[in-house]
Amino acid sequence: MGVFLSCKTLKFYKIKKHPYPFIPISTYFFIEILYFFVTFLCYICDKKHLKNRFMSVENQILEKIKNNKRGKIFFPNDFHLLGTDSAIRQSLNRLEKKDILVRLSNGIYLFPKKHKVLGILKPSTEEIALAIAKRDKARLIPTGSQALNKLGFTTQVPMNAVFLTDGSRRVIKIGKRNIKFKVAPPKLLSVKNETNIYIIQALRELGQENVTQDIKLKIAEILKNVNKEDLKHDIKLAPRWIAAIMQNSL
Repeated sequence: MGVFLSCKTLKFYKIKKHPYPFIPISTYFFIEILYFFVTFLCYICDKKHLKNRFMSVENQILEKIKNNKRGKIFFPNDFHLLGTDSAIRQSLNRLEKKDILVRLSNGIYLFPKKHKVLGILKPSTEEIALAIAKRDKARLIPTGSQALNKLGFTTQVPMNAVFLTDGSRRVIKIGKRNIKFKVAPPKLLSVKNETNIYIIQALRELGQENVTQDIKLKIAEILKNVNKEDLKHDIKLAPRWIAAIMQNSL
């Protein structure tokens, strides 16, 4: 509860008898009931505080994990209040050996969903990348192949995902897959609308010579649902030939 009160301090307030005849008996009983309730509440708080104090780091981590839905991705820093870095990493390693967690990569753990036939259901590279970006409080922008898939121009999902970010540049290996984070140009980070980012990135991936009339019509249909003020703002940040395609939707 954040503040733990010792129930001993409440003895000062306890009324053992009815020493004040001028207080109505109903008020006196209300005070007694209130005292009992607060005493019980303090007992629960003290008990919870002592339990957390003497629980092992591993059990505290396990309790926190089980308070989340399966499929959630965890990082050691999620448990930094529960123990030292060494104790947390050792606890996570033990939970992995007990098949409670799955290690996706160094310092990245999964509380896995399990299917009766398919077994452990692992997250996509995009879900992992989004979890990392959330941890780092960084923005994530898909590159061409992801944008094409998001807009429905292709059903192919790239084996190795590449994202632009305002965070740090790095490559993370997830089994046989790689997630690459590249630094995004400031101009692209200034785009307001997510849909506009997808369109700019998808068209860049296709190239001007490969944009058919059907693709232009589909883009116009998608942009109908985009805020017009956002569209006007973002068109100014797109390459000229892409801006001309987006302009047709205004």
